[in-house]
Amino acid sequence: MKRSEKISTFFLSFCTFASEKENLRNMHRYFIYLAYDGTAYHGWQIQPNGTSVQECLMHALAVLLRREVEVVGAGRTDAGVHASLMVAHFDSEVPVDVQLFTDKLNRLLPRDISIYRIRPVKPGAHARFDAISRTYKYYITTVKSPFDWRYRYRLFQTPDFDRMNEAARILFEYTDFSSFSKLHTDVKTNNCRIMQAFWTMPDETTGVFTIQADRFLRNMVRAVVGTLLEVGRDKLSLDGFRRIIEQKDRCQAGTSVPGNALFLVGIDYPEDLFLDGSELSQ
Repeated sequence: MKRSEKISTFFLSFCTFASEKENLRNMHRYFIYLAYDGTAYHGWQIQPNGTSVQECLMHALAVLLRREVEVVGAGRTDAGVHASLMVAHFDSEVPVDVQLFTDKLNRLLPRDISIYRIRPVKPGAHARFDAISRTYKYYITTVKSPFDWRYRYRLFQTPDFDRMNEAARILFEYTDFSSFSKLHTDVKTNNCRIMQAFWTMPDETTGVFTIQADRFLRNMVRAVVGTLLEVGRDKLSLDGFRRIIEQKDRCQAGTSVPGNALFLVGIDYPEDLFLDGSELSQ
């Protein structure tokens, strides 16, 4: 290639890069706060063989903004898992009226996906990487009900909640949770910082496990719950639970519980990301 051609190619590349950078600067970024019933979906993330929540949201945004829109979620929920509060971000070339846009988006989305609120954020804000913590809840029940079977994991005997809470406190002593991670994932580390992990009993037939961490591994919550239930059924000792974590081997942990009873319920962000005031929580 001649020197003049190299200079022209370099100049063209530089102009393209500068143009893209300028376009990014001129974009308006928004966080979407939404909820969904995951029963009919193959999880949050777009899949080649099934409908996803992300796909539905991108399609609705494309209709409103009249162009293809990339949507980035705060995380990935598995097939059948629900969210009472998920956060995602998208960019718009023009400012949007967030109240009106929320209403229009809800009209386009199916009835099992609902938008709570759209919030303007700083251009560099990222729904996934800027999240400080995520919170999940898992629901179990010991009774048969025609009304909540879709959202509860039914047990046929009441586990020992005190023992399960003792085991849950052991989680705070560790950061590597390879034993509770789905095999062959593409993450660089299996380290997580758990902030909360405890069981409660809203009534005598229902149990709720709440867990909060800075990040979660794929299938982690369901594997943790399944292993804690082994403790609650007196099939696994507290020392045995500790050894499972230390072995860093998924094959040693308990069976993952079904996804239908798992809910993503909260995601926290630094306040300085937002351009409109206080944080939203569920």
